[in-house]
Amino acid sequence: MQNMYIGGEWVAASNGKTIDVINPATEEVINQVPSGTREDAEKAVEAANRGAKEWRHMTGVQRGEVLHEVAQRIHEKKADIARTLTLEGGKPLKENLDEIDWVVSCFRYYAEIGRHKRGRVIPSVEPSQLALVLKEPFGVAVCIVPYNYPLLLMAWKVAPALAAGNAVIIKPSSITPLSTLMLGDLFADLPAGAVNIITGSGEEVGDPLVSSRRTHVIAFTGSVETGKHIARLAAEQCKKVTLEMGSKDPFIVCEDADVEIAAKAVAWASFLNCGQVCTSTERIYVHQDIAKKFVENLVDVTRSLKIGPGLEATTDIGPLARDHYRKKVEEQVEGARASGARVLTGGKRPAGFDRGYFYEPTVMTDVNHGMDIMREETFGPVAPVMTFRDFDHALALADDSIYGLGAVCYTRDAAKAKRFFEEVKAGTVWINDPLTDNDAGPFGGMRMSGLGRELGEEGLEEFQESKHVHWDFVQEEKPWWYPYHR
Repeated sequence: MQNMYIGGEWVAASNGKTIDVINPATEEVINQVPSGTREDAEKAVEAANRGAKEWRHMTGVQRGEVLHEVAQRIHEKKADIARTLTLEGGKPLKENLDEIDWVVSCFRYYAEIGRHKRGRVIPSVEPSQLALVLKEPFGVAVCIVPYNYPLLLMAWKVAPALAAGNAVIIKPSSITPLSTLMLGDLFADLPAGAVNIITGSGEEVGDPLVSSRRTHVIAFTGSVETGKHIARLAAEQCKKVTLEMGSKDPFIVCEDADVEIAAKAVAWASFLNCGQVCTSTERIYVHQDIAKKFVENLVDVTRSLKIGPGLEATTDIGPLARDHYRKKVEEQVEGARASGARVLTGGKRPAGFDRGYFYEPTVMTDVNHGMDIMREETFGPVAPVMTFRDFDHALALADDSIYGLGAVCYTRDAAKAKRFFEEVKAGTVWINDPLTDNDAGPFGGMRMSGLGRELGEEGLEEFQESKHVHWDFVQEEKPWWYPYHR
């Protein structure tokens, strides 16, 4: 069993209970982790508050050096961590090796940006005064991380939180906790308690961490319902939250696009990590004049993809994380089919797999916005395609959603590209290059996709409070004080 990391020590749950970690490709138990309790959550809060006192008073340069060392240690363990990610999460090993590279890059980025500035000097209102705006850490940041990119989405929270001077408590998903726990010892150069990793359920661990008076900012990635629940708990104390939640990202293919390239781009954006990406393409809108050729190309690409366990070198598509997530995909596909949609390829569990939560990458047409497949988040390998008449029609379809995380457009027309990024409601817009991240560029959602931003300077500022310092070097009576009649 792999224990939790609290206050610089490895500990079991106070009640001795455990959670099985399952390989989604084989359905076999590969390890166990503690099923933490409210008592354990309180221990993590206590440890984090102790660690925060020391960590926040280190200089930005000192913190940067420590974070660079963390990044280097993660890089050195890349192969082992990526293999564990594949065993517990199911993603192909190639994708998990990439994830580790992105994690290392994120820690290195915030190691530098965290020492870049602490605030600013503003003009004073009197000659004898100095006015400062200081950026300070909140104290203890709770980082609640999902299963689909357990280390990358951890890094997007933990790296800026630490760079800002906060201590952190990491709560990984119970589906993929092992890779996160592998990092505990890699934070050994930080003060004890500055980084804590606690496993367990949302009710027993997550809720107490959010509700505690001794945690000060919450960073969450996950479902809309869980995000709303966290926001309600945090609101009781007017506690700062950042929420990155669900989406239903659109992908517009204009009539001037290279059809073969666009089809490959859609396949990658729809099926990466078996469709379990926050910014997966889940609605595809293709100009009616090129739709037939585009769909033919998309079907050909989709049929060429190899399904299998993530550790096999030839695997393109691994399993979904759990069977109930696969059943949700099946329900959406079957619901659309019953309402008139056509499945051109996929749409079922693959033959030859007696175990594992596999599902064939699927291309559908004849869909419409009355179907759940075009309205509700799927989080699985499904590419539903609609046609549009003109660009106004495409923009209207793309924006017809309660979500707003990402959006993609393929076009050579600069005027269309400009209209797209100005008019579509989405936190990230990609033109001719889907799902590319940039450590320096903010990431987050609009509308029901969330609040706040990760990455970039904005990501650092989410973990900082602003303080105005008004300092007068001269102690003298001011002419505007009482009495007014003088």
